[in-house]
Amino acid sequence: LNHLLDRSRWGDLKIDIPYVVSNAERGPDHPVRRALEDAGIEYIYIRMDGRERSEWETDLRAAVSTAPDVDVLILARFMRILSPSFLSWRAPHSIVNIHHGLLPSFKGANPYRQAYDAGVKLIGATAHFVTEDLDEGPILEQTVDVTTHRDTVRDVRIKSEALECAALERAVRCVTENRVGVIGQRTVVFR
Repeated sequence: LNHLLDRSRWGDLKIDIPYVVSNAERGPDHPVRRALEDAGIEYIYIRMDGRERSEWETDLRAAVSTAPDVDVLILARFMRILSPSFLSWRAPHSIVNIHHGLLPSFKGANPYRQAYDAGVKLIGATAHFVTEDLDEGPILEQTVDVTTHRDTVRDVRIKSEALECAALERAVRCVTENRVGVIGQRTVVFR
């Protein structure tokens, strides 16, 4: 999020961010909330735990509807599956997701530790359009880096997060500049 905010503020990425919707409650002193407030961006919290999907999706639709001209929704650390109804409510290929490339091998809590313990040599990130199938939408961007025996769990996490930032920025740039075509499950990205 901070990476996109910085790129937008510096004029490197031609996007307007009217709001951030989160399923993680952040207090007013949380760094994310402070960054959003400094940028004049609304923070909207939607509680999802313990609720039916239809309930929180109704709240999500209402939040998204506050700025109806938003072309692209970006999901980051959003660990929920959107319903076909919600997906059909948005224009096709208008929701982008980013996740580390440690899936599907390392799921659940602390995938960086799992990857480190397994001695992985390549880590990465994937940005893709959201579809009804979890993490299987047409791929927009992928990034990779190597790890070595000298890397710590912290190093693996930091490298992985940097890869996520780079992949997401390039994906958002291509989508917002209308440089992506979708043919079936594949994308054609014009560089």
